[in-house]
Amino acid sequence: MQKAILPIFSLAFLMISCNGKEEDVIASITYNPTPYDLKYAAAFPKMIIPADNPLTTEGVELGRFLFYDKLLSANGTMSCASCHLTESSFTDNQAVSKGIDGIAGKRSSMSLANIGFVNTGLFWNGSVKTLEEQALLPIEDPVELHNKWEKVIERLQAHPDYPTRFRKAFGIAKTTDITKELAIKAIAQFERTLISDNAKVDQIARNRDIKFSDEEFDGFQFFFNDIAIADAQCGHCHTSPFYGSNDYFNNGLDSATTLDDFKDKGRGQFTKIPSDNGKFRTPSLRNIELTAPYMHDGRFKTLEEVLDHYASGGHYAPNVDPFIPQIKLINLTKKQKGKIIAFLKTFTDTTFTNNPKFKSPF
Repeated sequence: MQKAILPIFSLAFLMISCNGKEEDVIASITYNPTPYDLKYAAAFPKMIIPADNPLTTEGVELGRFLFYDKLLSANGTMSCASCHLTESSFTDNQAVSKGIDGIAGKRSSMSLANIGFVNTGLFWNGSVKTLEEQALLPIEDPVELHNKWEKVIERLQAHPDYPTRFRKAFGIAKTTDITKELAIKAIAQFERTLISDNAKVDQIARNRDIKFSDEEFDGFQFFFNDIAIADAQCGHCHTSPFYGSNDYFNNGLDSATTLDDFKDKGRGQFTKIPSDNGKFRTPSLRNIELTAPYMHDGRFKTLEEVLDHYASGGHYAPNVDPFIPQIKLINLTKKQKGKIIAFLKTFTDTTFTNNPKFKSPF
């Protein structure tokens, strides 16, 4: 029934618009946005939300529609969600993602879980500062959605539903007030709601009656530097509460005789500082069980391969993090690695991946 109604509504809207009454149609819709009640664990830091883009129920919902809408791509075949799947903690389980033309990107799609708390730059190299700035880029990237913002805005303005949604979210008076700036604000609002804080590790922190298994607890001790067993050095870069870092490290993935020898210069590509070459963001380990393959280029298919890399001591580079070669000295056994992985799986939050508020509205 809905599909049959939409073209009629669109035609009626167009007829009114052609008679010069477009402004009256949009402006007559009530604009009374509801502040969004953003909740997250007490252990999390306060999320910094831009003063010019406060969260509202209407803005978040508009952002969810835009995030999942394939009209953002040039040929209507992909959306933001194509590379950020809910069931995979908003990654796509590909080593590198392919855009609408089948061209592969250079780096793996990062998880968007708790992305609103990242405040030292986004992407693997931290090349953009805010979610609003980030949301601008995939639309016109020739490897991703390969569109033009002008085309996207034309589609949104002519759409039977979006003018009303933009009115309710941002108070526009007419369809021509729809802009890319408002579109990216809405997408950023939605992304800030993607909070994962109900994994087993969180439940244990809140409720003393919930316990780790013996294997998980041993893995916890390995992870967090219990010298009585062994320090697997994990907790130095993957710190609570997100089990990641807002910093950038060279974790020994590639050999480099000099700082200029990295094929992918990572952080250094953006900062132009030679000592940043080969460094990448330390990602959050939340939902890590769901986000394979691993590393910025997806080179490792399993968590076992990741631990084998660290247990090897990594590859030499002038700026390799000093903790990396130390891991080899511990000589972790296969059984010990299995315990670390058991602990890592306590970061899996199925209430996050199954949350209907985060899924496609289409």
